[in-house]
Amino acid sequence: MTICDDEEIRLINKEQRDIDKPTDVLSFPMLFFDENGDIIDSDYDMDGDFVILGDIVISAQRAKAQAEEYCHSFKREMAFLTVHSMLHLLGYDHVTSEEDEKVMFGKQEEILNKIGITRGE
Repeated sequence: MTICDDEEIRLINKEQRDIDKPTDVLSFPMLFFDENGDIIDSDYDMDGDFVILGDIVISAQRAKAQAEEYCHSFKREMAFLTVHSMLHLLGYDHVTSEEDEKVMFGKQEEILNKIGITRGE
């Protein structure tokens, strides 16, 4: 996980997605390749203590502004962005369909509530 400011995330967004503007969070899933260099689907190795899902980049500057805009704490916004990004790394998406959006957003709220970070936080 990388925590940065708006300028740094803008540069990463431009380089990786060809979008020249800052954003709140970026997710970069770990890709698996076969011996020919082609991307393959692969189950995560759950036998070890850790599983590398990919990279998360969060603009703390953007998170602070969004926390103020949504009238909740910086802690809540950072937790939300982290959970949101981790769900992307696990394969969830909110862009593909309304049903997928409902599932992903439901999971976000469930996780945040389980760790005690509610909207009123």
